Amino acid sequence: MPYNVLVVDDQIVPRQLFESFISASGGRYQLTASLDTAKIAYAWCAKEPVDLILMDIVMNDGFNGLEAAERIKKSFPHIKIIIVTSMPDALFLTRAREIGVDSFWYKEVQEEPILEIMDRTMAGEQIWPDQPPVVSLGMTQNTELTPRELDVLRLLAEGLTDREIAQRLFLSVTTVRYHVSNLTSKTGFSSRTELAVQAVRTGLIIPGIE
Repeated sequence: MPYNVLVVDDQIVPRQLFESFISASGGRYQLTASLDTAKIAYAWCAKEPVDLILMDIVMNDGFNGLEAAERIKKSFPHIKIIIVTSMPDALFLTRAREIGVDSFWYKEVQEEPILEIMDRTMAGEQIWPDQPPVVSLGMTQNTELTPRELDVLRLLAEGLTDREIAQRLFLSVTTVRYHVSNLTSKTGFSSRTELAVQAVRTGLIIPGIE
């Protein structure tokens, strides 16, 4: 019996690619549905047989694939979930592990074909990249930023003041300003606003994902 696969991705080209891979799987997988939003993924799992979900994270309608995956895992722990994303936000890896999804695959940069990830996941393996894709932020790369600098940058991108960031991270305002200064120095951006805008534009930070 083939595994029933649910594809959840708001972009039509990735959905079509996943659908073609499933069709070319030699009968190992069959498509149960291809959804453009995570909004109805849970309801679909509640009424139809699903063995595996390919789940994107950032949806154009504002729905969060990680939140949908968490809800599905709690109610249907037997369903395997592979997160598929192109966004390099390091928080995605952390949150996906906390939620208990089974594997994680970057669309553009991961070397293993998605069918191989699907096969290994259904065989009981958990496949995870070591780190997010390397992206440039001004004169530096995301791999050269410390975890604390990324924490500060995330809150900066959400529009918080230094004092608000300090309260959220249990730091002094002086320490927050030190990290912001380091970030602008490393990246070469002339202002914190430009820094925040570019961090969001590159996908290094996705505001609203917690």
